[in-house]
Amino acid sequence: MQTTAKASRKYLATPIFGVLMGVVYLVALSVAGNPVSGVLAFAVMVAFSGGLLLARRRSETVRGLLDHRDERISAIDLRATAVTALVMIAVVLVAFVVEIARRHSGWPYSLLGAVGGVTYLAAVIVLRIRG
Repeated sequence: MQTTAKASRKYLATPIFGVLMGVVYLVALSVAGNPVSGVLAFAVMVAFSGGLLLARRRSETVRGLLDHRDERISAIDLRATAVTALVMIAVVLVAFVVEIARRHSGWPYSLLGAVGGVTYLAAVIVLRIRG
């Protein structure tokens, strides 16, 4: 099987996204008047992205998570994402209940829960229609 340039560079998507998010943090924190925290957040994201690229050389798991060519590791990634989603849903629901019990509006947890619920329903419908 011949490897194309596009397929061979697919592993760069996550580290590039990490660096771009670091730039977003830097700009947002600088605009908010805290440029030192912005530089720190940017440095953390660059270090993490660089760490991924270094770990990719030695770890089959990291390599598989970055390039998505190994079906077994992709399945592990999908299950880990599902577990993460369940935990996040539980945290949002508990935080919402705590906020309304404290006689607050429940914001932003009500919005997060609504977005999560609508996204789930939309995904079920789209995936069901697609087969």
